[in-house]
Amino acid sequence: MNAQTIRSKYIEFLKNKGHVEIPRAPLVPLNDPSTLFIGSGMQQLIPYLLGETHPEGQRLVNSQTCIRVQDMEEVGDNSHTTFFEMLGNWSLGDYFKAEQISMVSEFLFDEVGLDPNKIFVTCYRGNKEFGIDPDQEAIDCWKSEFTKRGIEAKVVDIGSADQGAVSGMDGGRIFLYDGNENWWSRGGNEENTPIGEPCGPDSEIFYDFGDEFHDYEKWGEPHPASDSPRFMEIGNSVFMAYRRTETGVEELPSKNIDFGGGLERIAAAAINSPDFFKISLLWPIVQTIENLSGKKYESHTESMRVIADHLRGAAFLAVDGVVPSNKEQGYVMRRLMRRAIRFAFELGIEQGMCAKVAPTIIDLYKDDYPEVAEKAEEIINVLKREENLFRETLRKGLHEFAKRTKDGLTGEEIFMLHDTYGFPAELSLEEAYKQGIDLDGNWREAFDKQMSEQRERSKTAGAGVFKGGLADHSTETTRLHTAHHLLLRALKDELGDHVVQRGSNITAERLRIDFSHPEKVTRDILDKVEAVVNEKIEEDLPVIRSEMPREKAEELKAEHEFGAKYPDTVSVYSVGPKDATQDDPKHENAYSIEFCGGPHVSQTSELAANGKRFKITKEEASSAGVRRIKAVLQ
Repeated sequence: MNAQTIRSKYIEFLKNKGHVEIPRAPLVPLNDPSTLFIGSGMQQLIPYLLGETHPEGQRLVNSQTCIRVQDMEEVGDNSHTTFFEMLGNWSLGDYFKAEQISMVSEFLFDEVGLDPNKIFVTCYRGNKEFGIDPDQEAIDCWKSEFTKRGIEAKVVDIGSADQGAVSGMDGGRIFLYDGNENWWSRGGNEENTPIGEPCGPDSEIFYDFGDEFHDYEKWGEPHPASDSPRFMEIGNSVFMAYRRTETGVEELPSKNIDFGGGLERIAAAAINSPDFFKISLLWPIVQTIENLSGKKYESHTESMRVIADHLRGAAFLAVDGVVPSNKEQGYVMRRLMRRAIRFAFELGIEQGMCAKVAPTIIDLYKDDYPEVAEKAEEIINVLKREENLFRETLRKGLHEFAKRTKDGLTGEEIFMLHDTYGFPAELSLEEAYKQGIDLDGNWREAFDKQMSEQRERSKTAGAGVFKGGLADHSTETTRLHTAHHLLLRALKDELGDHVVQRGSNITAERLRIDFSHPEKVTRDILDKVEAVVNEKIEEDLPVIRSEMPREKAEELKAEHEFGAKYPDTVSVYSVGPKDATQDDPKHENAYSIEFCGGPHVSQTSELAANGKRFKITKEEASSAGVRRIKAVLQ
């Protein structure tokens, strides 16, 4: 079964179980100041996992495209990719552990056809400090699923991953781990769960490729949660049942399921290959590269993996409106493309690569993602332009190389040529060899130090400070979120209807809004905007959430993120008029109305708590035709 079939089967399987399919979110997050890209399937669902009502109901399913920049330098081995898809299903206060484990078992074993003898699962071993026992319900559910398939499922309490490397598997099928492995929170694990945030145990599913892929000297004894390539996690069911408190946890009144399964990982398991690049969404790209280069994957594996992954990611970034640049998402796209082109040089592909590889990528996705077909020409043109630009950059880099190597070549210079001029380190070394230029004896150490520092910067940019919508759902962040709505309306009234939101960043300290406008906004106009926002705060207007068909929201001219995709039923927040109520929101007379998942205050006067007033602190250019405003409540 190929990856495309797995994706479509998953969606149909869950739809037959009462789930509604929701569209994938664009790779560039909407209203999310935390990350450059969508990096997980559940990222767009955060407001609803935190308690908002989803307009499509309690059972949801989709396949979400994702990019994780922090994996970029790892691409080249058999399992790391920067671009991937997450199959996800969610229960928002509906079914829980028993139905989820039954469904995921049925899908993986009966629909995909994975051998249950190669599947191992993990569950939460409990926490006495929190008063939580081992997750016996999940254990019993998994035992039942394995028993149905003729497998005795022994339970082994491993504890920690470190202990597992010592004790090994002990004939187990179900393994119990602590909160570092089998506890989900937006903080990453049990220990780092933020106060007030939802959290809960999870159950991970691993595929075993066999003992021949395990290095005992390197990894110790095998066990599912080790870093050994023998075991690959293919899915994780999060049982979001608790909220973190100052002293421990309390049960949530409404419990959620958040399942994520890696499409590429499940597809690799389906063909029993630990090499992701052999699956149907990557192998045709590899074959195109083989044909272009006249070389074979087996002898040039790393280069072909990098090219296939990076161009696939760059193509989807182009679909979602990103173009290569030196800032934020555009910078990452440029890095992806230039790494791909650099590795193409090693294969002898010196020009025209994108024009030939991009159509293969488009063909792989156009049937399942119509936007790929719609933007096919644009994807190819964006990638071709960057390739041509980089090849020109390489020519300039050779000129700069000649200027800087008269007295030899140091690691710092190699890095500078790489980082500033886009001239790959491998080409610097090759040119030095060709021209007989002396290399500094410590060049490698110096270069690696600079590269390590750059990777840390990239990880910080890619991983962000937190995951999901707003910085948090604290009172101050919520107040600034409502102020953000008032500000956008006031800007539109003062500057004109051409003003459209192009991005936002909201923390507990301040808000930031990017909006379309061709010139600097004068201080006089900013003062007027500031006064209007404070006036609306003083009017104590009601803030009301409604659900409605997307077409109706558009007829009401509800504001929304430029270029964003929305489902057929949307959540809308309106501010005012004064006599509006939840039962009679009077949308037509609202001061502000926007597509939004929340959260917000219930009355605008809450923004003036402790005598605070809205104040614009900065106005500046963000990019061509886009301005940026920062503001606070103080």
